[in-house]
Amino acid sequence: MINYAQPYPSVRSPVCAANMVASSQPLAAQAGLDALRRGGNAVDAALAAAITHTVVEPTMNGIGGDAFAILWDGNELFGLNASGRSPAAWDADTFTKYEKMPAFGWDSITVPGGVSAWVMLSERFGKLPFAELFDAAIHYAEDGFQVGPITAYYWDLAQELYKDFPEFAAEFSPAPRPGQRVRRPDAGRTLRLIAESKGEEFYRGELADRMDRAARDAGAGFRKSDLAAHTAEWVTPIAQDYRHIKLHEIPPNGQGLAAQIALGILQHCDVPELDSADAVHLQIEAMKIAIRAAFEHFADPRAMLVTPEALLETGSLTRAAERITDRACDLPPVSLPINHGTVYLTTADASGMMVSFIQSNYLGFGSGIVIPGTGIAMQNRGWGFSLDPNNLNCVGPSKRPFHTIIPGFVTENGKPRMSFGVMGGHMQHQGHVQIVNRIFDHGQNPQAAADALRWLVGEDFSVTLEPGMPQSLADDLKRRGHRLSEEPDARYFGGAQIILRTEGGYVGGSDPRKEGLVVGY
Repeated sequence: MINYAQPYPSVRSPVCAANMVASSQPLAAQAGLDALRRGGNAVDAALAAAITHTVVEPTMNGIGGDAFAILWDGNELFGLNASGRSPAAWDADTFTKYEKMPAFGWDSITVPGGVSAWVMLSERFGKLPFAELFDAAIHYAEDGFQVGPITAYYWDLAQELYKDFPEFAAEFSPAPRPGQRVRRPDAGRTLRLIAESKGEEFYRGELADRMDRAARDAGAGFRKSDLAAHTAEWVTPIAQDYRHIKLHEIPPNGQGLAAQIALGILQHCDVPELDSADAVHLQIEAMKIAIRAAFEHFADPRAMLVTPEALLETGSLTRAAERITDRACDLPPVSLPINHGTVYLTTADASGMMVSFIQSNYLGFGSGIVIPGTGIAMQNRGWGFSLDPNNLNCVGPSKRPFHTIIPGFVTENGKPRMSFGVMGGHMQHQGHVQIVNRIFDHGQNPQAAADALRWLVGEDFSVTLEPGMPQSLADDLKRRGHRLSEEPDARYFGGAQIILRTEGGYVGGSDPRKEGLVVGY
C-alpha cells in the first residue's frame, strides 16, 4: 500500500498517470511526453528526452558521453551497457608523465558510447522513426532555449575549471544567466548528422573524422578506428532479492552491484523505525561494506577476479550482516575518483513498457575537450582508471573504466514495479539503497522518497548528512563513532527520478534538488 502523505517539506506532489516521463530538466521531460503523444512508446520517450538533455543541460551530459539502460519491454527485462573503451593506443608509456590519471584533456577521454545507446534502443524497441526523436533537441539547439537556474549555476561554476581549454570557451563561454536564451547551432548540425545517418556519421563518418583530426592535432592517441570499433552490449541485469522485491542493476563496470550488496546485507537485519539513528547507522554500515567491495573488485568484466555472483553469495552477505555492530566501522576503502555530472531519466507507457536510462560526461562538461565546429564535449571517463598496475582498474588499451552511472529497476513477483535512479556520482548506489528502503520497507510514495533528506558515505568512510537532519541524529551517530562532515549544498546529495507502477497506472516523483519534474497523461 502506498502512503500518499507528504511528510517532508516539499513544493511538489506525486504525479499519477498512465503514461509518464520523469527527468531533471523540464524541456527534456516535455520532449519525452511529446514522443509519447505522437504514438511513441516509453523507449521513444526516453530517447527524445535524453537527446534533448544533451542540448539544454550540457553541464551534466552531452553528445560525447556514455549511457546505460534497463528496460521492461512488457514481458522481460533487458540491460544495455553503452560505455566506451579506452583508445587502443593507450599503454603504460602513455601515462609515464603522470602521477595519477588525468581528469582533463585527451588522456582522460574514452570512446563516447551514448550515441550507440540511442541507436540500439531505437532499433530494437522504438516505434517512432529515429530521426523524429531529435526534433526537440535540434529545435532548441538551432532556435534557442532558456537556461534553467540550476543549469546556469553549474555552467558558471565550470568556467574556472575549463579556463585553459579554448574550444570549450568557444562553445560554452561566457556562462549564461538563469533564463537567458542560448543557441547551440554546432550541436544542432551534429544532431542532424547523427539523426540522418542513425549514428554512422558519429562513429565512421564526418564527425568521427573531426574527432580523429582534433586528437592528432593535439598529439593524442585517440583515433577514428577506436570509434569504429565501439560496440554497446546487451547484458542481463543482475538481480538481488530484497525482502519481497528484486533490485536489478547493470553488471560491472558500473557500481550498481554495490547497492545490491548493501541491500543483500540489510535483508538479513530487522527494519528499524524510519529516519531513526538505528536505521541510518545500519544502512551506513552496510553501504561501507558495499563501497569497499566496489573499489576493490569492480572493473571491466574481463579484468575482474571475483564474479558478481560470488559477491552476492547469500552466506557472505549473512556473515557481513552479523559483523555489523552498534559501533561505526572505519576501514578506509580503496580510492577511485568520484564526481558528479550525470542525467538520469525514466519513462513508462500505458502498454506496460518502462525504461530506466542514464547518461553522463562524468565531470560536468567532461574532459574540457570540445571538437571544433561540432558542439561535442568529450567525456573524461578515463579518469576512472588507475595508474597502479596492481589495481583491477589499471589503465590499458581498449578497456572499460570503472563507472559511477547506474540505472536502477525493481520487480516484484516477476513483474515490473519501479524504474528509478539517483544521479550524482558516489551518491548513486547509496541513493538506490535509500530510495528502495523508503518505498518498499516503509511504503512512502515516490515524491516523498525523493524529498527525504539523505546521508552520504564518503570515499574515506566519513559520513555527510544533508542540511536539515535533526541534531539529535547527528549526535547519536557521533556517539557510535561516525566521523561526520558538513555539506551545506543540497545539490551534493544527488537527484532522484522515480516511476512506481501501481494497479491503476503509475506514480512518479522528481527530486526537488534538480530543476526537473514528472509529466504524464
